[in-house]
Amino acid sequence: MQRDRADIWGGAVLALLGTGVAIHAGLRLDFGSLRAMGPGFFPTVLGALLAVLGAAVAIPAWARAAETPKIAWGDAAAVIAAILIFGLGMHRLGILLACFTAVLVAAIPAPHEGWRWRLLLAACVTALVWLVFILGLRMSIPVFPTFP
Repeated sequence: MQRDRADIWGGAVLALLGTGVAIHAGLRLDFGSLRAMGPGFFPTVLGALLAVLGAAVAIPAWARAAETPKIAWGDAAAVIAAILIFGLGMHRLGILLACFTAVLVAAIPAPHEGWRWRLLLAACVTALVWLVFILGLRMSIPVFPTFP
């Protein structure tokens, strides 16, 4: 039986990364307490949680038979293009237009027909990004397009 190597390696990488973050933050930063959290509290806890989740992915994969995955190159290209559009376009396009465009591009390979739900999804995600990052956290990110 061939084991599910993708989940074994993926879970192992997550577990090692989480362990490394937890150890690094735990040794170099003040942990504090629950009542007075230090700067090392959050990264240590998140690193430990990532290590546990990585182990939860890797350990069951030892008993699971491997499936030969088929890579959907079109789907992968759409997701990578959406990330690039958002990351490279955020300062020029503004966060709203970059987010809207990135969600539309990422939704192109979805199996559902029609554009109405894609536009609604892009509008909802963009509104959520605006509510959280602009109104809630008051981040100084360009909201609208800037022209030179």
